[in-house]
Amino acid sequence: MDFTIRAATLEDCKDVARMITELAEYEKAADHVEITQKDLEQDGFSKNPFFHGIIAEVPEQHKSKDGHSKVGYSLYFYSYSSFKGRAVYMEDLYVMPEFRGKGIGKALMRKVAQLGLAAGCTQLNFSVLDWNKPSLDFYFSQGCQDVTSDLGYHYLRCEGDALEYLAQGDP
Repeated sequence: MDFTIRAATLEDCKDVARMITELAEYEKAADHVEITQKDLEQDGFSKNPFFHGIIAEVPEQHKSKDGHSKVGYSLYFYSYSSFKGRAVYMEDLYVMPEFRGKGIGKALMRKVAQLGLAAGCTQLNFSVLDWNKPSLDFYFSQGCQDVTSDLGYHYLRCEGDALEYLAQGDP
């Protein structure tokens, strides 16, 4: 299938927001999405962006049954490993269901890896749901390893009231 991978632009935020919702529905987490198109525009395209993005786009003649030519995306940001140095974190990798199995996901992931290497990164990090066997199989086929089982790391989060309490510290 003919497609291109390119850097996301401000004008892509509407489609990225749509695909974030689609991804959340697939992950059975639609009620957790709080991000808006405006948030994406502000957080990804300001002077100091919090994330970067790439888009998979097909020609008009191959657009989706719903009329979309932007059929996949990846959001990523740079981080740092105290053991290894520069790293890139892939927050999302998504391809619309009707376009899966055509090399688009692999091309998106390859591009994030290329961008990371060009920035001097030594690792590409991301998380995947434990029940998502198709994605796990895909990532393993790309040479990725499960650091949860291999190294025993757990990905943790502090948010909402717990984050507020932590930030306030002991009175």
